[in-house]
Amino acid sequence: MKMALVSLLALLSACGGQARLPTQALTGTEPPLLEPEPGLIPVIKIAPAVGWPEGDMPTPATGLEVTAFAQGLDHPRWLYVLPNGDVLVAETNAPPGKSGIDGVKGWFMKLIMTRAGAAVPSANRITLLRDTDGDGQADFRSVLLDDLHSPFGMALIRDTLYVANANALVKVPYHSGETTITAAPTKVADLPGMGDELNHHWTKSLLASTDGDHLYVGVGSNSNIGENGMQVEQMRAAILEVDVATGAKRVFASGLRNPVGLDWEPHTGELWAVVNERDELGSDLVPDYLTSVRRGAFYGWPYSYFGQHVDERVSPQKPDLVALAVSPDFSLGAHVAPLGLAFNNSRVTGFGEGAFVGLHGSWNRRPLSGYEVVFVPFNAGQPTGPVQVVLSDFVNADGNAHGRPVGVVLDERGGLLVADDVGNTVWRLAKARP
Repeated sequence: MKMALVSLLALLSACGGQARLPTQALTGTEPPLLEPEPGLIPVIKIAPAVGWPEGDMPTPATGLEVTAFAQGLDHPRWLYVLPNGDVLVAETNAPPGKSGIDGVKGWFMKLIMTRAGAAVPSANRITLLRDTDGDGQADFRSVLLDDLHSPFGMALIRDTLYVANANALVKVPYHSGETTITAAPTKVADLPGMGDELNHHWTKSLLASTDGDHLYVGVGSNSNIGENGMQVEQMRAAILEVDVATGAKRVFASGLRNPVGLDWEPHTGELWAVVNERDELGSDLVPDYLTSVRRGAFYGWPYSYFGQHVDERVSPQKPDLVALAVSPDFSLGAHVAPLGLAFNNSRVTGFGEGAFVGLHGSWNRRPLSGYEVVFVPFNAGQPTGPVQVVLSDFVNADGNAHGRPVGVVLDERGGLLVADDVGNTVWRLAKARP
């Protein structure tokens, strides 16, 4: 029976249209948007997860070197660097329950995600990593917090560490240098996913305002294009603003299908995000993107994409909302699945103004796209391109995934840390030493 299912999956994976444009052609400030190609069976193409063979690692761009900062982790997804240089890694995955995709399609999607390495149980913990001798490898680790609920985003404000679980924003006291927190987390605010029967996009990224008064939470949609009804999309497909003192929350910006990585652009001070767009319109649609996020702005989902390009599959239509839809700033390519975002802020040696982005990789495109870490050059606070690949070869010649990049963060020694949830490793990318 199992072999029959695998054979059926292979047959389905061969279905669907080949991309007409290379990934790079779909990047930039004005990407070409081809005609949609919806179908009964979506394009399916995955890179089965196999992990890294002993001694293997991804390939850095010329002039850079990569080292394993920490290995043997359990599905590391997100990273945060504390002021003393300690690195926090959320070892986590989706909570148990429904994914928001029902029926035969949901069954196949679960099988696909399992083969892609995305269905392992969640470790539900935050681990602290410390490089005591400055050699680019963590030589100390400790469980900082555990018994969490699919934790993801982390943020430190003064002496309080905030963690965004799948269902709630919580906080614990933190003192510089400590390696284990025994205090029980206190709830600050409920987040979408609290008791929901469906929980399609479960990750909750987190970013503190520069004054520490607010936290910004990236919340993905509960569906692909609203097919579960818009009543389950309340405060979803949005970035929420949470008042730290009271826990009160409101929508900062909406129409963002799955905003994951959040960061402040250092020159303008504006909030930016990377966003995963909708699926099942063909291999060339819809481009995932990097964009500035304006307070009160609407970015189209589910009614339109990349500004005011209407998605005819959505019913009922909302032309009044489409007329307000803001076009994002920069396309990263179709189905690349951007998750991590970190502005350089002049700390990673050899790079100027711009943003690093972790591209987790596609399932809805032929050929594969993403599965790499890229750098998007900026000028005066705006993206200019072209996209530069800085860490690649996460997929081998046989089409299997040794790893998949997720969160990215700058460390205190001029390096970029990359969480690899299939390879169970945190990589460190830096300028090559003489």
